[in-house]
This record gives sequence, structure tokens and C-alpha cells, in this order.
Amino acid sequence: MRIVYMGTPDFAVPALVALAKAGHEIVAVYSQPPRPAGRGKALRPSPVHAQADRMGIDVRTPVSLKDAEVQAAFAALNADVAVVAAYGLILPRAILEAPRQGCLNIHASLLPRWRGAAPIQRAILAGDNVTGVTIMDMEAGLDTGPMRAKHVTPIEGKTAGALTEELAQAGAELMVEVLDDLPAHPPVPQPQDGVTYASKVDKAESRIDFTRDAHQVERLIRAFNPFPGAFFEYGGERFRILAAHVEELGGPAGELIDNSLLIGCGHGSIRPTLIQRAGKGAMSPGELLRGYDMSAGSRVDA
Repeated sequence: MRIVYMGTPDFAVPALVALAKAGHEIVAVYSQPPRPAGRGKALRPSPVHAQADRMGIDVRTPVSLKDAEVQAAFAALNADVAVVAAYGLILPRAILEAPRQGCLNIHASLLPRWRGAAPIQRAILAGDNVTGVTIMDMEAGLDTGPMRAKHVTPIEGKTAGALTEELAQAGAELMVEVLDDLPAHPPVPQPQDGVTYASKVDKAESRIDFTRDAHQVERLIRAFNPFPGAFFEYGGERFRILAAHVEELGGPAGELIDNSLLIGCGHGSIRPTLIQRAGKGAMSPGELLRGYDMSAGSRVDA
């Protein structure tokens, strides 16, 4: 098939590679424009852009798809289908209708649950037992299109980073399977029951509120690893908790219960197993406490 591929972050890279490996012709890649990054704030292409460059595929980075010239250039590609994965721009009707087979999206949830921008993080935060990917036809609504295939995976204490990698690969394989035989994967309307929305992650959410249940705190830590990173403040410094487990021993919320970094929550307590001091690398609590005093009875600024 002649495919226009539209994606931006790391999540969208495996599908681009898989589609090309499966023998499809990637006629162009659309991705978000390069952004300033690093200390020098030099413009850096997105992960999908960089991968397409390595593959020798033409990359286009329009700021918007609403311009008539941009839409005409897209239509001129004469694509059979557009494959979309976390692209980041709204697709106007002219774009949706240009490819002969329409636009197919790889969405990282089991639709209709968690439509929207941050399905992986919201599934973890909500305590869902399973999640997955859905291949769907795109339409004007927010992730409302009919579904063609699903892949289910258990969450099982995974971080958002680990789950993103897993679902990216699963979505890539599932998209190849669907495109290999579209008639065998007819579009099925989404049910009206069970619709939830996964709003974009706000960095303000990443400050840990230790008055919450310890299980909620632990899910927050996993949902925001690697980004934006769940944190607390102590002694005027910011500490990111990258991994932790729940303990039943209770104590005042936000107070260090012992000398090994056990922190009281609204119910139960949380013990970090991997922590990062501002400007430092990730380390175990033991490594941190050998050079930093965080004794029992102290409070963290939550």
C-alpha cells in the first residue's frame, strides 16, 4: 500500500519501521516541527522525524493542516491510507478524506475507555488492571471512530514508560496485521457505554499529595515515570520518586516514619526504591541517605 505516516514521539516509531519492513511504500512522513532542546536549545527533530531521515523518507512538518496548500500537497501524495500514531495535530476533514482507505489510528487504550491525549497515564492512575491498543478509523470526533482490532495487555505494576514501549510494539504489529487484510478487519462502531476521557497530563499533577492513599501515590509514581516525574520537596530541594512500593505501616501523612525513607500517607505508607535528587542520577534510598540526612520524624513538603 501507499502509506502516509503521521506520528511524532517514540511511541510512533515502531509502527513506521514495521510498516516499511512489511513492504509497504511510505510515500511521506508527517511529524511535529523540530523543537528547541538541550542546553543550547538547538532545534531537534522528533523521534519519528529522525527515524524517517535514517530511512530516507520524505518528512513534512507543517505547523497546521488547515492551510489549503498543505491539504492539496497531502492529497497529491495519492495515498491508499494514512496511518496515524500520536501525531499531535487535528486532522481536518480534507485530510481525513484524502486517502482512498481513509486514516487509521493506533490508539493506546481499549476504546471507548480513555479517549484523548494521555490514555496510558490515566489507565495507571485509575488502577485499571488491563489496557491495550486499538486500531480505529479516524473521524472528526475525539477518538470516536469505529474500531478494527484490539490488543489487550495487563498493567501489572508497570510504569508509563515501560507500558508505552510495550504498547508501541503491539500497536505496530497490529497495524501491520490489519493492513495485510482490511476486509478481515471491518470497522465496528464503539459502544456508547464505558466512555472515559484521558486529559493531557499537567505538570502540577506530579507533586505528590501524601494525604492520599498509599496505593494512589504508588500509581501516581508509575504513571509519571519517566515524565513528568512524581516528586516531593525536602530541605528546599526537589526529589523525584521513580519507583516505590506500598507498606501497611501507617504514620502522619508526609512524615518520614523511619530512617530508611518510609513516608506516611493518608492510609498506609510508601517506601521509595529508586529516587532522584535534583541534578543527580537515579539512586537507591541507601545511596541517597549515605550523603543526605532525612531522619525519622522529618516532614516532606507535599
